[in-house]
Amino acid sequence: MRVIVVKDKMEMGKRAAALIAEDMRKKRGPYVLGLATGSTPIPLYQELIRLHKSEGLDFSTCISFNLDEYVGLSGDHDQSYRYFMNTQLFDHVNINKKNTFVPDGMAKDVEAFCEQYEAMIDDVGGIDYQVLGIGANGHIGFNEPGSSLGSLTRIKTLTERTISDNARFFARKEDVPTLAITMGIGTIFKARKAVLLANGAGKADAIKASLEGPVASFCPASALQLHRWATYVVDEAAAAKLTLNHET
Repeated sequence: MRVIVVKDKMEMGKRAAALIAEDMRKKRGPYVLGLATGSTPIPLYQELIRLHKSEGLDFSTCISFNLDEYVGLSGDHDQSYRYFMNTQLFDHVNINKKNTFVPDGMAKDVEAFCEQYEAMIDDVGGIDYQVLGIGANGHIGFNEPGSSLGSLTRIKTLTERTISDNARFFARKEDVPTLAITMGIGTIFKARKAVLLANGAGKADAIKASLEGPVASFCPASALQLHRWATYVVDEAAAAKLTLNHET
């Protein structure tokens, strides 16, 4: 487990983008990205766009899989994660959108879709680099506390805390979907490398629990303690409650 503490969210994005870009440039053939949404990874995506435009970082052979999507939102809804990825990254780099995959929030048979999503990831050889955020309750993707550490892609009921946290993106709290399709912790764990981003004091308890607490389902992100190549990039505020020394 590698932990990098940075000054602020912009440096967080730059450090994480450098890790991913270095790995992308080393691999010949398709490169498979696991992507996250929300406000936290936006600085990362901004830096990847800059690296593409200024330094020629090539996304033409990339394949991407997103962690999750709200059930009941179509891809053209402005709060869907497909819409987010298009506007925050895909529209600005040379990735083929036919090779970008986001769970289908409108799937009629959700269970069958989830099995298909897992198979699609396996069929391309798995994810090379998985981007993660972390919820204030320690969730990764929409794997809420109590999720099985071996879980695969499935439908999940969102907790009241997650619904409240995400209400800021919607006109009303009542508009926040209560269900989501999410990669499981076991799915995430299969990625060759993972980078978790966090900024702000509101994430400090979750970061401490996931890094220095026990590996337990009450803090889903704690499973990353067992990952063979996981890196945390967190700002000083999010790292404020850590007791161990980490690199800067």
